[in-house]
Amino acid sequence: MDKFRSHLLVCTGTGCVSNGAFDVKKALEMELQKHKLEQEIQVIGTGCNGFCERGPVMLVQPEGIFYQRLTVKDIPYLVEEHFLKGRPVKKLMYSPTLKEDKVPLMRDIGFFKDQILVALRNRGMIDPEVIEDYIAHDGYMALERVLTEMTPEQVITEIKNSQLRGRGGAGFPTGLKWEFCKRAQGSPKYIVCNGDEGDPGAFMDRSILEADPHCVLEGMTIGAFAIGAQEGILYVRDEYPLAIKRLRIAIKQAMEFGLLGNDILGSGFNFNVRVVRGGGAFVCGEETALMASIEGVEGRPRFRPPFPAQKGIWGKPTNINNVETWANVPAIMLRGAEWFASLGTKTSKGTKIFALVGAINNSGLVEVPMGISIERIVFDIGGGIPGDKKFKAVQIGGPSGGCIPAELKDTIIDYESLTRTGAIMGSGGLVVMDETTCMVDLARYFLEFTQSESCGKCTFCRIGTKRMLEILTRICQGDGRAEDIPLLEDLARKISESSLCGLGQTAPNPVLTTLKYFKSEYEAHIYNKKCPAHVCTKLLTFTINPAKCIGCTLCTKSCPTGAISGERKQAHVIDQVKCIQCGQCFYVCPVEAIVRE
Repeated sequence: MDKFRSHLLVCTGTGCVSNGAFDVKKALEMELQKHKLEQEIQVIGTGCNGFCERGPVMLVQPEGIFYQRLTVKDIPYLVEEHFLKGRPVKKLMYSPTLKEDKVPLMRDIGFFKDQILVALRNRGMIDPEVIEDYIAHDGYMALERVLTEMTPEQVITEIKNSQLRGRGGAGFPTGLKWEFCKRAQGSPKYIVCNGDEGDPGAFMDRSILEADPHCVLEGMTIGAFAIGAQEGILYVRDEYPLAIKRLRIAIKQAMEFGLLGNDILGSGFNFNVRVVRGGGAFVCGEETALMASIEGVEGRPRFRPPFPAQKGIWGKPTNINNVETWANVPAIMLRGAEWFASLGTKTSKGTKIFALVGAINNSGLVEVPMGISIERIVFDIGGGIPGDKKFKAVQIGGPSGGCIPAELKDTIIDYESLTRTGAIMGSGGLVVMDETTCMVDLARYFLEFTQSESCGKCTFCRIGTKRMLEILTRICQGDGRAEDIPLLEDLARKISESSLCGLGQTAPNPVLTTLKYFKSEYEAHIYNKKCPAHVCTKLLTFTINPAKCIGCTLCTKSCPTGAISGERKQAHVIDQVKCIQCGQCFYVCPVEAIVRE
């Protein structure tokens, strides 16, 4: 029987840590000691809880009470009220006004209701630096079953029957990939975990590695047994120091417990894992560029075939899956292929993790079943758009993905449905946009990212994306031309067809989808010299409505160029020659007298 009456699960993932989670955890421990409660109440630092926008967050178990946006100053009052007097503090909860007579629990929060956790099954529930916590939640049971009851062929068959597809973006069948590598000639064989997550706004892989590193190690070990590999490599970008730290702790612990290394669980199977830190190049998310980086040379894509399964790292057969894919493997092997295949759609099984960010009330990390609609993610889980603004679009798949407009919000999340819209699943970024987003500027932003991250090997990718970026920049600055739209479409087609790797092949997607669904915005920029969303500053004009201006002088004080003049308590005017369209006057005006057109 557990000696503690309560467990305080404090999220110590990067998002919460950046808002002071470690300090909150320390303050909790000190306050409990002060009241001599440390023998009754245990504080546990967990990985990412998922509700990142509300961090630091804390779940009180077994009650299920969810506290959010905690600060060190909150802790003395919280401990006294909740844990001494038995009065949960509603003002520190996410939904303090749920009902007068009811304490809102985590299960009452819409953000968590429609999620189904497979890869994230242990999120916010275990200490990622304590292997015993993972084992207590059925950790390494799948590996034990595999090593004591199954052959490599049976493992591959089980993964094939589950219909698990790679979660890194392309969606290739995982079991088939393993089978190719197993059949390949050559030794040694390598297992690689691709943790080079580089999409702007994406943090799925980082959160898994920080919250549950052992599930990735267990998945890799099962994969290694299946294909006959004895060495594994975790390739993680260097910007993830907490993930790297916890991975190294997990590897050390697994070695000590006989779950990695030689003769694992007395089975005679040997498997060792090491961490390789990536330099942060987006192109190294591509398999062949990643392999080059591991080998110590410049991370540039290679021609395929031969594919990594036949000729990978140092010319040897190599199987590469991303973090989320590996995290699914132990659950499949423990609960069975039929169970996993029962989730999702006919062609896209299981669940998918998304980093839900942008113009959304509830941003964070969500794991949803394949087949859920965009609308349910945005409004039921995400809580809708802040400030009663209109939902305009979502960008799915990061810089390589595409933009899906609000009128297609009933589109379901699976590989085929997203491809039909012009987007892709990608690794799992989902950026929500409202009416204040300029779609031309959005396309320019993503293309600027991919253009800067191009390795430069392919002429069309290196120069073509640069020309597209120049055109988009010119349009946003009010210098667009009638021929720009067909020119963008022509360049996009040639870049997609002629680039060697996925970066160049998909770089035009944000441009093509915004042209497809928001062509009128391009035309407004080019022909009317106006930005409908009022984002592109070169196309804006600011004037003052004299009927509304009260002469408070706030606009005068905020203007960096002295373009605004007028007497106090008299209507002011803006000198259009001096105005640089920065918009400061618009944002500081207390009576909405500034007209932005």
